[in-house]
Amino acid sequence: MNRLNHVDYIIHKLSALATEIEQRGKLNLLDLHRHSEDFYAHFFNELFGWRLQNLNTIKPNAEAIDLIDHTSKIVIQVSATATKAKVESALTKDLSEYNGYAFKFISISKDAGDLRDKSLANPHRLTFDPKTDIHDLTSILRYISGLGADNQRRIVAFLKKELGVEVDPVKLESNLSAMITILAKEDWSSDDAAFETIPFDIDNKIEFNDLNHARDIIEEYSLHYPRIARIYADYDREGNNKSLSVLNAIKRFYVAHKARLSNDALFDKVTECVSERVQESANFVPIPEEELDLCINILVVDAFTRCKIFKNPVGYAHAAS
Repeated sequence: MNRLNHVDYIIHKLSALATEIEQRGKLNLLDLHRHSEDFYAHFFNELFGWRLQNLNTIKPNAEAIDLIDHTSKIVIQVSATATKAKVESALTKDLSEYNGYAFKFISISKDAGDLRDKSLANPHRLTFDPKTDIHDLTSILRYISGLGADNQRRIVAFLKKELGVEVDPVKLESNLSAMITILAKEDWSSDDAAFETIPFDIDNKIEFNDLNHARDIIEEYSLHYPRIARIYADYDREGNNKSLSVLNAIKRFYVAHKARLSNDALFDKVTECVSERVQESANFVPIPEEELDLCINILVVDAFTRCKIFKNPVGYAHAAS
C-alpha cells in the first residue's frame, strides 16, 4: 500500500465500524458499545501513545467514564450519541476523584463537529477544551492524514488485526487460483531454477535483509504456506508447472528493482508489481481490495519463504528441517 492507499483503507475500516454501530446499535447496543470501548482504547493508545484501559474492567458500571489513562491523567467517554446534553451529562456527574485529569469525548458513529463550538458546562473543572478534546471520525481521519507513511502503515496494521474480517477458505483458494493462473500465463521459462519446497528460517532471513514493517506481513501471511503448496501441487500434478511460472514471475519483479531499492521499499515494490500485473490482465475479475491485498501478500510472502526473492543469510544455504 502507498500512503494514499493507507488513508483510504483507514477511512474504509473506521467508516464501516461507524456504520455497523449505527445499524446494529439498537439491536445489540450493550455488546457493541463494550466492543467499541475496547477497540477505541487500543486504537487511541496506538494513535496517540496513551495507556488507556477500559474502566469497566476495573470498576464495573462506572458513571460517565469509559476509558482511563492514569499515567497521562486522561478520562474518556465513548458514546454513539453526539449531543450537548450527552457531553454535559458526563461532565456534571461526580468526577471529583478525577481532579487534575483531562476529559475527552469520543463519538463513535455521529459527527460531533457542531459540539466543538458550543459552551459546555464543566462544574468539576476537568481539563477540557471542546475544540481539541471532542473526537469523531472526521477529526480522527484528519489527524491520521497528517501522519507520515510509516505511522499510517502502523495504523493500517493495527486495524487489520483488530477489524479484519474472517477469511473464507473456499473463496480465498478460488481467488488465489485465479491469480496464479494469471501470473502463470506469462512466459517465464527462461528462468527455470528450482525452488525450495521447505521454508527457510524466516526470522533469520528477515533480519539479514533488514526488513522492518515487512516483518509483520511476512509473519502473518507465511501461515498460508501449506495452502499455497497444496494449490501448486494440484496444478503441477496436471503438468501445468504453474508453481515455477508464478515464482519466476515474482522473482523477475524483484530482480528488476533490486539495483535501486532495498529492504522494505523493495518488498513493497515487488508486492505492487505483482498486484498491478494481476489487475492489468484481461482475465482478472475484480474482487474487493482487501481480498486482492490478501492474495497478493500471500503469494509474495510464499516466494520469500521459498527464497525466490531477497538474499539468504550468509552461511545459511540449506532449508530448515
